[in-house]
Amino acid sequence: MKENKSYWLRQVPGIPDDCFHRGKVPMTKEEVRVVTLAKGKLFPEAIVYDIGAGTGSLSIEAALLAYEGQVWAFERKPEAVELIKKNRDFFQVDNLHILAQEAPAGLADLPEADVIFLGGSGGRLGEILELCLLKLKPQGRIVVNAITNETLQRTLDFSQAQDLAYEVVTVAVTRMEKIGSYHMWKGLNPVQIITLTRK
Repeated sequence: MKENKSYWLRQVPGIPDDCFHRGKVPMTKEEVRVVTLAKGKLFPEAIVYDIGAGTGSLSIEAALLAYEGQVWAFERKPEAVELIKKNRDFFQVDNLHILAQEAPAGLADLPEADVIFLGGSGGRLGEILELCLLKLKPQGRIVVNAITNETLQRTLDFSQAQDLAYEVVTVAVTRMEKIGSYHMWKGLNPVQIITLTRK
């Protein structure tokens, strides 16, 4: 694996999964990550939150894309926090800040965000979305990755209650794997990507 930052800047979006330190922590897979980043509409000076950052794969790519901005990764699990640190050091992204705590704690102290990615809520989705909306710049975007129908429905209910515009796409990825002398398809869990913006 290459450790030169300029090399990785040429690879985003879509750094291969096996380039990240992973452990047993869930990670946003490459194809889902690419679509999620596209929905975020990142730009070089963007201020970004990544809530429920896991291994930090999305945070890393966001920090590379927003290379003149700042990214804050929220993660409450100690093992995941250590992986984010390893990935941050490996990819040499000094504009990525790690908050080892459970959102919404800490959100109020951050600058207003251009983009907020939400991948995990620890059962506090409504509370987190409410504070995220308060911290969002007028033209900002909240992008929620949902793997359960409950998260999708709660996010849609929130968008309607707050009179937000929303868009939903489902990303269902199937990868070819070689098993012996055969090639078979292996499906990944589908992910609903919900983008919320003010009307």
